[in-house]
Amino acid sequence: MENQLNSEPINKKIKLDFKDSKYATGRRKKAIAKVWLKKGSGIIHVNGKKMVDYFKKPNLQISICRPLTLVKRENEFDIRCSVKGGGLSGQAGAIIHGLARAIVLFEPDLKLTLKKEKLTTRDSRAVERKKYGHKKARKSFQFSKR
Repeated sequence: MENQLNSEPINKKIKLDFKDSKYATGRRKKAIAKVWLKKGSGIIHVNGKKMVDYFKKPNLQISICRPLTLVKRENEFDIRCSVKGGGLSGQAGAIIHGLARAIVLFEPDLKLTLKKEKLTTRDSRAVERKKYGHKKARKSFQFSKR
């Protein structure tokens, strides 16, 4: 019992030092990501957790690392992200956008490579609003003549 009281909490947020880092904001759907990038060993933290713990789906993990793999800098940067709003795929898209912008701030020569893959441009697609007299945005109720 004594040992439990003196030990540190298990879910303690990790404090990372990001003094000499570049900052960029990424957006996708309703999600907004703040991304800090600095020279390091390739560790990615999202909202105080490791990226693998925050994004459980492997396709989201791979897509977040995509800007780094395109410029061949997988293990050169430490990344800290703070993301809020939207769902997991929107948050992943926001992190990708912010990460690509931060890489461009670090090394402006890489902008062309990232721009070709459309990673520096904000994806403006969002959910269409529901219209009255319809079930969803475009889907109608079943039509009956008689």
